[in-house]
Amino acid sequence: METQKIKIALVDDHTLFRSGLANLLSEFEELEITFEATNGIDLQSKIKLHEDVQVILMDINMPVMDGFSTTKWIKENYPKSYILALSMFEDEKSIINMIKAGANGYLLKQSKPREVLTAIKQIIEKGFYVNELVTGRLLVSVKNESPSCSITERELTFLQHCSTELTYKEIAALMNVSPRTVDNYRESLFAKLNLKSRTGLVVYGIKNDLIKI
Repeated sequence: METQKIKIALVDDHTLFRSGLANLLSEFEELEITFEATNGIDLQSKIKLHEDVQVILMDINMPVMDGFSTTKWIKENYPKSYILALSMFEDEKSIINMIKAGANGYLLKQSKPREVLTAIKQIIEKGFYVNELVTGRLLVSVKNESPSCSITERELTFLQHCSTELTYKEIAALMNVSPRTVDNYRESLFAKLNLKSRTGLVVYGIKNDLIKI
């Protein structure tokens, strides 16, 4: 019996990268590339003909309509489609903003094809994927029953501020505490949740409804 293929779409304004990725991913029998688009507006017209697309590989920086706006539009109009964000850089601000926009995963463009396949499969199976280079560990290994109850009220406030563009020094001023105290909140959360980055904290907070978007 033939295994049903995962239907994916590629959205990237760089033709060479998009076509190269399409060629590489077409080698995997588990995947079927349903369409390619150059930006969000192009995607809007093409997805109407392919509403059953399951995973959309989304570039962040695109002209006309970027990855952030396109991700929000997809989540509002095609909520059953997953989005795997792609970027050239491990940019904490971009990662957090894409996740807040509704992306289900984040991967660096220089990732190997096999890792892209793994990310697509994990998004289908578990609903989320983030590269270990980004978070310090796979988010999917952070279970929902992890010690959210042991997070203090002040740590929860700090966690909420982490999802903004404020620096740690600005967060300290907003919370009326010293920068050292904010450092303690951060390190305490890293230890409790077994995470290693601000991005990891934000992703955890969103997935466990601790951060209001």
